Amino acid sequence: MILKRLYDEGLAQASYLVGSEQTDEALVIDPLRDIEPYLAAAEAESLRITHVTETHIHADFLSGARELASLAGARLLLSGEGGSEWQYRLGPSERAELLRDGDAFTVGEIRVDVRHMPGHTPEHLLFLITDTATADKPVGAFTGDFLFVGDVGRPDLLERAAHIEGTMESSARALYQSLRLMREYPDYLQLWPGHGAGSACGKALGALPSTTLGYERLFNWALQISDEEVFVRAVLAGQPEPPRYFGRMKTLNRDGVPPRPKHFPPRLDVDAFPAAVGRDDTIVIDARSPAVYSLGFIPGTINIPAGRSFATWAGSLLSPERDLILIAGSEQGARALIRELSLIGLDRVIGWAGEDILDRWRADRHPLDRIERIDSRVLAETDDATIIDVRAATEWNDGHIPGARHIFLGDLLESLDDLPRHRTLVVACQGGSRSAIAASLLRSHGFTNVVNFSGGFAEWQQAGLPIETSPPVVTTR
Repeated sequence: MILKRLYDEGLAQASYLVGSEQTDEALVIDPLRDIEPYLAAAEAESLRITHVTETHIHADFLSGARELASLAGARLLLSGEGGSEWQYRLGPSERAELLRDGDAFTVGEIRVDVRHMPGHTPEHLLFLITDTATADKPVGAFTGDFLFVGDVGRPDLLERAAHIEGTMESSARALYQSLRLMREYPDYLQLWPGHGAGSACGKALGALPSTTLGYERLFNWALQISDEEVFVRAVLAGQPEPPRYFGRMKTLNRDGVPPRPKHFPPRLDVDAFPAAVGRDDTIVIDARSPAVYSLGFIPGTINIPAGRSFATWAGSLLSPERDLILIAGSEQGARALIRELSLIGLDRVIGWAGEDILDRWRADRHPLDRIERIDSRVLAETDDATIIDVRAATEWNDGHIPGARHIFLGDLLESLDDLPRHRTLVVACQGGSRSAIAASLLRSHGFTNVVNFSGGFAEWQQAGLPIETSPPVVTTR
């Protein structure tokens, strides 16, 4: 058996290629919208992709399962579980085989047994893998977003992201029962999860690429709880705010993903750039680091730094209905960022520019803007500013600057009308990166007195300054 893990750092997402050494057939599990890496991986192993499946209807990226199966001429196998309210919707021309609990299929000498493990989503499947050439029992399981290293999939997304009301508690109870079903499997069973550290599909995912069921029984918090009521309260408490694009991803993945754009947008020169920046229907993303951005940027641009959180904040803050322009360090960097945007359905990138556009902009006598930065000592002595903390609710509850106002970064655009325009706004997060994004958003919407607390709450704590805490709000609805 051949096993390859294909991991996307930006999404903290793992896809898998499972190949048969006897027949050169291959199964791909949970492919992203960019299907080229799976075709390349199969070619490198001299394999033919004959089966494509996924563990569930994903929320954090657009699926490539249907396109990959069509292009490769492979069997498309999708969950038929979940009940009438939440299932895949297939068009008249789409051919897919629906999998249900207890089903099995083979890929050469590899046997795949299907188990229904609802909780994270109603239709979620687990795939047990047996290499029949060497064994008659499963060697491992692809757990998708059901069971992670050190954590379990969150059961609140169907309600909080897809807005299927009244499903949080019932999903948590289904997740508890699914975990109990794992008792029948041995400790040696390897687990290959669909996400790693940094994913918003759980609370505190581990960074290891795989684990064993025995290890998780010893150290995964969710497998330590034997009381259903205690588990429901624990799994729903402290879940991070779901990125705003999750609901759209779930709907598109359920109904059908549009084709990914094939063309690469043009590089814009200094003559074309000013007109593009001035359009109301266009958003310009400056992907430089917050420290560099704050020293000089083109007015109206939004700072979303390239890095592991780029897709999360782009998906949460940018509209799929608006044209996009990127400022990136190089063509290679622009290509990588445009790919990341396409994985979450932000397809309307009409152009890009290198960082040299700022020099040419300035040389053409266009002004650059700046965002002032403040440290904890000065902030502690300031009494005429509104402090906005854009961290997650769990961070805010654990401790915040006295007198600050909490507005999660993902909710900032909806709160603009509630903010004073004639008072200094000091934006804070934990270490200065999210607040830099927030400060650029405020400036792009006409707020002139914006300051970034670049050291963030971490610096405030290190300085020994006073803090406040808030009791967490726990809800099952």
